[in-house]
Amino acid sequence: MQLELLNDQGQAASKYDAPETVFGREFNEDLVHQIVVAYQANARQGTRAQKDREQVKHSTKKPFKQKGTGRARAGMTSSPLWRGGGRIFPNSPEENFTQKINKKMYRAGMASIFSQLAREGRLAVVDSLKVESPKTKVLAAKFKAMNLDSVLVIAEEVDENLYLASRNLVNVLVVEPRYADPVSLVHYKKVLVTKGAIDKLKEMFA
Repeated sequence: MQLELLNDQGQAASKYDAPETVFGREFNEDLVHQIVVAYQANARQGTRAQKDREQVKHSTKKPFKQKGTGRARAGMTSSPLWRGGGRIFPNSPEENFTQKINKKMYRAGMASIFSQLAREGRLAVVDSLKVESPKTKVLAAKFKAMNLDSVLVIAEEVDENLYLASRNLVNVLVVEPRYADPVSLVHYKKVLVTKGAIDKLKEMFA
């Protein structure tokens, strides 16, 4: 699979031969949807809690007499049918949202995303991405020169200067190959991969 090799101005200088096992697969929409949903679900925290009819604050006094009112009989105001009553099946802090994805499925899904990005022209290769100082202005100027406003950069190694320069940029994320996730790949308009990172991606997802 041949990918565009961009220069410092964001122009396609030449072509780069990328491994077909990662960047030349067919797009599996169902598998990609599954790993994206699982990734988001596994990031959820079971911190919400609701009360059942035993836990809500209420009076045990019968609201009104059993007969003669024309209303349905009621024993206490904690009933789930009443406003302010307890929930029938309340959410608890111990709720587990995790979904299991096999390693083989995850690797295939990530390779499918990379391949589709390459076909759509949203993925390109750069020799390297480094900045001399931890200045956001320097990195922002570099991306502006390359005409990139929403970009995910997968670099072989993210040094301190690159990390500090990129963390305050809106719609810019710089990560190492091991931290690349399916949601970010789908979210950003453009994905830049350094040459050194391609070798690591091949080891991870081929």
